[in-house]
Amino acid sequence: MTFQNLSLCLLGAVLGTLVGVLPGLGPATTIALLLPISLKLDPTGAIILLAGIYYGVAYGGTITSVLMRIPGEASSVVTCIDGYAMAQKGRAGAALGIAAIGSFIAGTFGVLGVMLLSPPLAEIVIAFGPWEYAALMLAGLSLIAFFAASGVAKAGLMALVGLFLGSVGLDPITGTPRFTFGLPALVDGINIAPLALGLFGLSELLFLALGGDKKPEIIRAPSRVLGFMPNKREWQRSAGPIARGSVLGFFVGLLPGGGAVLASFLSYAVEKRITKYPDEFGKGAIEGVAGPEAANNSGTAGAFIPLLTLGIPSNAVTALLLGALLVHGVQPGPMILERQPELYWGVIASMYLGNLILLILNLPFVGFFVKALEVPRRYMATTILLVCVIGTWSTGLNHFDVLLAAVFGIVGFLLRRAGFDLGPLVLAYVLGPTLERSLRQALLISDGDLTEVVGHPIALGFLIVAALVLLSGLVLRKRPAVVQDGGS
Repeated sequence: MTFQNLSLCLLGAVLGTLVGVLPGLGPATTIALLLPISLKLDPTGAIILLAGIYYGVAYGGTITSVLMRIPGEASSVVTCIDGYAMAQKGRAGAALGIAAIGSFIAGTFGVLGVMLLSPPLAEIVIAFGPWEYAALMLAGLSLIAFFAASGVAKAGLMALVGLFLGSVGLDPITGTPRFTFGLPALVDGINIAPLALGLFGLSELLFLALGGDKKPEIIRAPSRVLGFMPNKREWQRSAGPIARGSVLGFFVGLLPGGGAVLASFLSYAVEKRITKYPDEFGKGAIEGVAGPEAANNSGTAGAFIPLLTLGIPSNAVTALLLGALLVHGVQPGPMILERQPELYWGVIASMYLGNLILLILNLPFVGFFVKALEVPRRYMATTILLVCVIGTWSTGLNHFDVLLAAVFGIVGFLLRRAGFDLGPLVLAYVLGPTLERSLRQALLISDGDLTEVVGHPIALGFLIVAALVLLSGLVLRKRPAVVQDGGS
């Protein structure tokens, strides 16, 4: 409850909403931009700021989805369908209001889940050894590849690139340099700041440069707070979807590779299946807004459990949060509750307060956030470039990091244009060192005998899950489409 941490919570919530409103910018880009700045803060304050951006985006993305049919963030894609249809019918206020209130309820449920489930899960994980950690990392990578939008093959390739980048520097066992190509700047490995700023910040800059400078058409939101209140029938129809979305989203958020995007799509599918008004879906059904919006906020909160107690990020954004923790000297895992309880409980307390702040921001101040869409792209691109260069320079105070960020920016742009998902790359880069260290420790203990894993049932279970997930993903992708007779 210090003034600094309360201010950082407010700042993170406001920035998150703005990022959600601005199409294409995304939380990963913003966290990457602010990562160097967060190094000047204490660990608790830094994570409060960055986490506020992460869960604030889910609120802000709703605004453009409803008023413009443009998802400000990937998890708001589903909201475009029925949210925009409601806006066209003059119910934009009701759509935004039920989304904000549903997000608040689901976010609060998610935070309660994090608070109650993290401690017992941490006690279980304390019993993990090198074999269990190595198998857990492999299972996490397989789930991430399975859920990646680009497909298992492309996601697997990106994961291999991430593992390679994570292995640059000194060997963790022998201490000899690897893949440094004789460059002293690479002896300590590739810093996460130039990697993240290049892949997300500078690549986004190139997309902005190609996007033109057009102003979008916007349906006006209500000018009064009461204009955001749904009517009695809309409240009744929204109660069930909000409750189901909150529970579904939280448990999907626990899965590596799951998160808010998958949660919102699953919630929409569930509501469409069980609704009493199937004909209204796609034409302005309020269930199609309430359920997915609750699910993506609850999923965002659920993703903090594997991040804090296992040290496993669920997506690219939590991978950057994990990188921020490691840069600050914080090692996420089962011992974080004992060694740094002020950070763990401080972040949870900020999430309670942040959800309340976001509820207040997203009703009367919608008009203010929509104004941000009128900023010309050329000014936005210049600002991103300036922040990227200064941020990269400030982390290592050398020209090499700036050059590295530029290289990653071009590579990230080309990969995104080719349809590759950058999430698995960043996740593998972050998880790679832990995977390698655990696996090599396990092999040293067992004198190089891989069959030793059979004596570790938990590790064996994780490996079986990883194999089944990858195989099922490949089978589903290769299955040919059935063409009906007479079809075009």
